[in-house]
Amino acid sequence: MGWLIDEDENRRVLKGVRGLGGAHLDVDAMSDGTRDQLFLALRLAYIENYCEHTAVCPVILDDVLMAFDDERTSATLRALQELSCKTQVLVFTHHEHHVALANTTLGEGGYRLHQL
Repeated sequence: MGWLIDEDENRRVLKGVRGLGGAHLDVDAMSDGTRDQLFLALRLAYIENYCEHTAVCPVILDDVLMAFDDERTSATLRALQELSCKTQVLVFTHHEHHVALANTTLGEGGYRLHQL
């Protein structure tokens, strides 16, 4: 799914674009996982821009992967690993399968695990 800014009754609205046919989808019509991924992507883009143009800031995320399927979780972990080259990224979770996915996706040396 892609994203675009659409005009709706003289206001700008963020919408999803389906791959097949290119149908526009309102944010309210998205699944929880898709909506969470969209808003996380927007936040991460803002943070990356802020770090690049203003000051480096730590990124602290608490259970942001809860509603993501394994494919979305892996994609997000790769994006967070890339961001971690520019600033400190801390991800809190109590989901053991996220650690297993991090091992598979990033490799054991691709992140540091601290168990509390």
